[in-house]
Amino acid sequence: MSQRANSYSDTVVSTPVQATTTKELTTTTTTKIRTRPWTASIILIGGLIALPLGMAISICFGAANIEFATVWNAIFHFDPNVSQHHVIQDVRLPRILGAAMIGACFAVAGAMMQGMTRNPLADSGLLGLNAGAAFMLAVCFAFLPSLPYMYLILFSFIGAGIAVGIVYGIGSMAKGGLTPVRLVLAGSALTALLSAASEGIALQFGIGQDLAFWYAGGVSGTDWNHLKMLFPWVCAALIGAIMLSRSITILSLGEDVAKGLGHHVRTIRALGMLIVLILAGTAVSVVGAVGFVGLIVPHLTRYLVGVDYRWIIPCSAVIGSLLVVFADLAARMIHPPHETPVGALIALIGVPFFLYLARKERRGM
Repeated sequence: MSQRANSYSDTVVSTPVQATTTKELTTTTTTKIRTRPWTASIILIGGLIALPLGMAISICFGAANIEFATVWNAIFHFDPNVSQHHVIQDVRLPRILGAAMIGACFAVAGAMMQGMTRNPLADSGLLGLNAGAAFMLAVCFAFLPSLPYMYLILFSFIGAGIAVGIVYGIGSMAKGGLTPVRLVLAGSALTALLSAASEGIALQFGIGQDLAFWYAGGVSGTDWNHLKMLFPWVCAALIGAIMLSRSITILSLGEDVAKGLGHHVRTIRALGMLIVLILAGTAVSVVGAVGFVGLIVPHLTRYLVGVDYRWIIPCSAVIGSLLVVFADLAARMIHPPHETPVGALIALIGVPFFLYLARKERRGM
């Protein structure tokens, strides 16, 4: 075995596959799942150390820079008479915590979708989930302006669910089945349609300024009430994703392999899509239609730790949190005191990366 192969930890899965010939022979398919547990452990430990440091740095910088000692005192020794302590506690701290949470949501949702669909281009933004959630928010702003925030989250889920159902329906009707590129094309077409419909609603009902935040994408409006409402949903979805990770690993090897090992493919996909809807819906309800986090992070994670989703999902959550936290910091540092939309900064990385992947998958058309 070569030195390169020794850097992996190989798990062998043997699956009996019933032959379809006239003799009905039984063959055995052996698939190797390559993982790098040491690299994954380093990413998890290093990321969990780097994340609070990055959050502290992000809290220190903004329209007005604040010393680290002041940040420390505001968190652990809050003084209501100090104005900077209120800025940290009421504005910057919930904003940074929200950025970390949203990064984990988008990254894990993208990783699960890529694993379940075996589609390297799958992402909540590219498949129309973000646009569907944003469209339902536009409807709520226009027709139910006094709707409580908790119900906005529910409508985000509904919009995301309708969007993914339409995308899968359109892609499946094409001759030759649901290929990766057809899935992305269907998602792009639906995203364009829902975005145009949202803009029409905004013009008709004069809610363009309210919707502008969702299109640009940003965490500046996050507060403690948002976090308290979303935290239980996000925690439950992330725990569910980790519990489902082994099944997603098997499913990513192929539907025949999963069925041969006794897995209920439809149940796994249904549970996985429910988790994706919760993660994507909550994320869009907070920051708007920020794309490409769920596309970039899972690919980077797979390159580093291998193809076992028991490592990919937690590592994606950590890397996604770091990406959005530092993207938010960069958004505030490019042109202070003005802010650049976080979604625009991430798109500068995501668009070239998407074009690179699309070129690799061009034969699937």
